[in-house]
Amino acid sequence: MRLLRPLALAALYLGAVSACSTTPAPAPAPTPSTASAEPSAASAAPSAAQLAQWERQRNDWPNFARYRDANAALGAPAPGENRVVFMGNSITDAWAKRFATDFPGKPYIGRGISGQTTPQMLVRFRQDVVALKPKVVVILAGINDIAGNTGPSTQAMIADNIMGMTEIAKANGIRVVLSSVLPAYDFPWRRGMEPAPKVVALNAWIRQYAQQAGVVYLDYYSNMADARGGLSPELASDGVHPTAVGYQIMAPLAEAAIEQAMK
Repeated sequence: MRLLRPLALAALYLGAVSACSTTPAPAPAPTPSTASAEPSAASAAPSAAQLAQWERQRNDWPNFARYRDANAALGAPAPGENRVVFMGNSITDAWAKRFATDFPGKPYIGRGISGQTTPQMLVRFRQDVVALKPKVVVILAGINDIAGNTGPSTQAMIADNIMGMTEIAKANGIRVVLSSVLPAYDFPWRRGMEPAPKVVALNAWIRQYAQQAGVVYLDYYSNMADARGGLSPELASDGVHPTAVGYQIMAPLAEAAIEQAMK
């Protein structure tokens, strides 16, 4: 291989320098506009209520604190008392305020917590049901799982938790009433999830499992569903939570199921 002459090397060097000097410099990054720099509604600071809720979920995910003091004050059942605990979510939570009207003179206790899903209920089941020593527990659960309140949930996951609560109750001599999930065509807090067919499928499993486990199945659904598989405005103004009329339909159904479980 022949060596390049000095003049040829110099020419190559000058060409490279010239090429580099003609390369355009990168354009400066655009300055953000005033509108884009302003915080959007989505990035607004959370409210005090939201912060309190997040803090509670972080420190007390099952919400043991909700009924801890009430459970301690309740004490053991009196001799001959046929105590019944209603375990559930917001539907049960709101209903408990009507127990004196819908179940006059009955020692029925509400242990519903708004927004809860079956895993949360399972975790607090011993504290809020077993420790109260009821004769019967009425379990109404699953709609918030379908809504994904604590994350995506399959029917198998819901079933596992319902079976867990049932088995704990039976192991402690508590008779079980498994309620059907109430109809729901849509969720006002999470639109477009099409829960109606999922509710039907879950209720079919609950009915089958109740028969298999030898516990009572309480069918609210067939007595309340409209043509869409939801709740009419008369029975639930928001399509999920019963009105007074809705609870008036539910009360005798629950009473009959409790009597059946007592036998």
